[in-house]
Amino acid sequence: MDSIRFGCWVFLFCLLLSTIGCSRNLTSRPAVVNIGALFTFESSIGRVAKIAIQEAVKDVNENSSILRGTKLNVDMRNSNCSGFIGMVEALRFMETDIVAIIGPQSSVVAHIISHVANQLQVPLLSFAATDPSLNSQQFPFFVQTTPSDLHQMAAVSDVVDYYGWKQVTAIYIDDDYGRNGISAVGDKLAERRCRISYKVGIPPDSGVNRTDILDILIKVALMESRVIILHVNPDVGFEVFSVANRLQMMGNGWVWINTNWLSSVLDSASPLPSETMDSIQGVLFLRQHTPDSDRKREFYSRWRKLTSGSLGLNSYGLYAYDSVWLIAHALDAFFNQGGIISFSNDSSLRSVKDSGLHLEAMSIFDDGKLLLNNILQSDIVGLTGRIKFDTDRSLILPAYDVNNVFGTGFKRIGYWSNYSGLTVIPPEILYTKPPNRSSANQQLYKVIWPGDTLFTPRGWAFANNGKKLRIGVPIRVSFREFVSQARGTDTFKGFCIDVFTTAITLLPYPVQYQFIPFGDGENNPSYTELFFDAVVGDIAIVTNRTKILDVTQPYVASGLVVVAPFRESNSIAWTFLRPFSARLWIVTGCFFIVVGLVVWILEHRINDEFRGPPKRQIITVIWFSLSTLFFAHRENTMSTLARFVLLIWLFVVLIINSNYTASLTSILTVHQLSSPIKGIESLKESDEPVGYQVGSFAEYYLSEEVGISKSRLVALGSPEEYATSLQLGPGKGGVAAIVDERPYVELFLAGQCTFRIVGREFTRSGWGFAFPRDSPLAVDMSTAILALSENGDLQRIHDKWLMQNTCSSDTSELEADKLHLRSFWGLFLFCGIACFISLVIYVLQITRLFCRAAPAESASPDQCPSRSGNIRRLLTLMDQKEDRTKNASKRRKLERSLSGKDQDGESQRNPKRKETESAIGATST
Repeated sequence: MDSIRFGCWVFLFCLLLSTIGCSRNLTSRPAVVNIGALFTFESSIGRVAKIAIQEAVKDVNENSSILRGTKLNVDMRNSNCSGFIGMVEALRFMETDIVAIIGPQSSVVAHIISHVANQLQVPLLSFAATDPSLNSQQFPFFVQTTPSDLHQMAAVSDVVDYYGWKQVTAIYIDDDYGRNGISAVGDKLAERRCRISYKVGIPPDSGVNRTDILDILIKVALMESRVIILHVNPDVGFEVFSVANRLQMMGNGWVWINTNWLSSVLDSASPLPSETMDSIQGVLFLRQHTPDSDRKREFYSRWRKLTSGSLGLNSYGLYAYDSVWLIAHALDAFFNQGGIISFSNDSSLRSVKDSGLHLEAMSIFDDGKLLLNNILQSDIVGLTGRIKFDTDRSLILPAYDVNNVFGTGFKRIGYWSNYSGLTVIPPEILYTKPPNRSSANQQLYKVIWPGDTLFTPRGWAFANNGKKLRIGVPIRVSFREFVSQARGTDTFKGFCIDVFTTAITLLPYPVQYQFIPFGDGENNPSYTELFFDAVVGDIAIVTNRTKILDVTQPYVASGLVVVAPFRESNSIAWTFLRPFSARLWIVTGCFFIVVGLVVWILEHRINDEFRGPPKRQIITVIWFSLSTLFFAHRENTMSTLARFVLLIWLFVVLIINSNYTASLTSILTVHQLSSPIKGIESLKESDEPVGYQVGSFAEYYLSEEVGISKSRLVALGSPEEYATSLQLGPGKGGVAAIVDERPYVELFLAGQCTFRIVGREFTRSGWGFAFPRDSPLAVDMSTAILALSENGDLQRIHDKWLMQNTCSSDTSELEADKLHLRSFWGLFLFCGIACFISLVIYVLQITRLFCRAAPAESASPDQCPSRSGNIRRLLTLMDQKEDRTKNASKRRKLERSLSGKDQDGESQRNPKRKETESAIGATST
């Protein structure tokens, strides 16, 4: 009974506790929650945001399922785009029971009041401050409810890279918003091997006038880049376009890429005056992408009724609306977790209590961290799409529309998202597929560029600042047919110079340039360190240079070759041995003997021609082997295995015989030249000195790639030194051979008939013109060189300077390499395998016969088989001639037996036929 009473008391106590907890949860929800809003009322963004916030608060308060009896009250303050006023208004907010602030609109104001929000633990939710540096850990209570400029600048960089531009000019508002945005775009461009070649800031003060902008744009017009990124506020942006039109910077060849400042005006204030629209024709701009939905379309319809069409709804208004709902959902979760809206004084402000600033009125939001966590952990769907934050406190799946202004409006030419890059398909569709950022998948629609053209601008032009292109030209002391300077003048001539000057005339724009010589005039210069806008000369296209320079399409083929002295090769008594190498002769002779032995083994038991006295059998083997060389063997082969081996061997002999005949014919009929050096491999294996041209990359290649010691390399500076060193040879202080590029060697051999190229060209490269990394001129010059090659001008220039052959042309050839075993080892291997297989089959057959004969011999009890006896009997069996007459008689008896059985069967089936045959036989008798 007592236990029952005790259980009842416990149940009543638990019920009381739960009732108290529920009442506390209900009573902890206040009737009204105050939130603040801080932005510039009279700006294009502020006018839209004000209405959007009011409508969002109204919708939240009318929805009983979100805060369940608690109403939101918003207190709006005007920051007037001033950091000072924004800070004052933020401090005034802190004197009231504000749990969150929507805003500020300006990144400059956000930097200032974020420190206040951190101290008093009040979350700031900005729908328009996009400075990427605000997303750092320095401002934990600042939350960007719109995509950061870090993503917008990635989109701008992808657009630049998509059209192949390598340099841009950046014009920005010189405050935190502008500087940090341009810093971000610089980093993103660098990831795509692009760069900002010139950037200039415009003062953010309202005192900036048209003259200041004019001076800035004049400097920009003198730069090389024609791609301009404009990252400013609307007032400054339209003034920039007005001045740019005056300077004719909105015509053909110019590109203007604007950040989302332009979309906020075009969406909310459209249509703009015709004069303003004319000033921005052809420009590109970005706008935050918000996916289409029924809820969004319904709000747009509601907006038009609210504003009577006098004010358009831009994307910032949508983000402001969603920011209110984000706070409402976070507050609902806050109250469900038992959060209480309470404030306490900041102990750190007690020291300034008597200062007259009344800072003691500001208080800390006690559960501000809990509300902040609920905001960052929210996952809702608003007018702008899904609202969720990643670990970096940035909105997931940021996306932008890429738009093009033309006529009286603009058109969307594609989308950008960090998921799939540039596409013409809405990002929300691509989110359901695997990400694909490949260059082939990047796509935008056609653009009408400034100047009303569909042709993509080149993106650069030669700087109109009076400076000429500085073209470095090497002062060569040898092989002056390629590049040379007329004595006492600034005139240059040669094969490389003619190719350059002819190609540059094919460019679709004029180029002002001047040749600047480099080198001491005593030695050929090196190309390791060059400080010019371009270099014209014998620039070999090698890996090390392409890592730091851009080189054009090669205008002449090149590659390293070996030059060595030669002598005439006279015929001697042993000339017939020259076609084959010694190893090939030995292997061929061995196979003749081996094949003969194999055939003898296979034929010995069954073929009388391979039997007889030992002397006769040895002669038969040798004669049979050698006679196959001329297909004149008289012995018939009876074994199937022997015929198989002979068939394979005759095929091998046919191939060897044909190659020997062809090689010997060439040796005896063609004038042969011989050299002890056969190519780069023979140079590598020897220890003799090797020459190379001063300043050539051949030194690096021979020492680092081929592996020739630098102590063996001898630098030579002229064709005369080439000839002298080769004539002296390694024994008299000269060189065994010279390694140089083919164009030099061909020009050298034009006047030196006692030297020849030996071996093959062991590198493949060419000569081109060198430009700084990512120079757009390199691409256009490559196109011009290809045009010269197609129309024949390149060959005519080559013949003019390099076709000066004075040596008599004959059909003499350097002695060809002998035929080596490596060319025929496959044939010999095939033949060897055939011999081996045949012998294995033969041994198996002999073994089977031996095993059948062994039981009969062991039937006698007096005989005890031994190992030596078995071997003797096996050898005797192999040497014993096989009696094929017994086998033939057995086969005949078997055939008669089978035929007799067939006749008996036929008689039983046809008895009348048998009687007829008997009668015929009797009659005959």
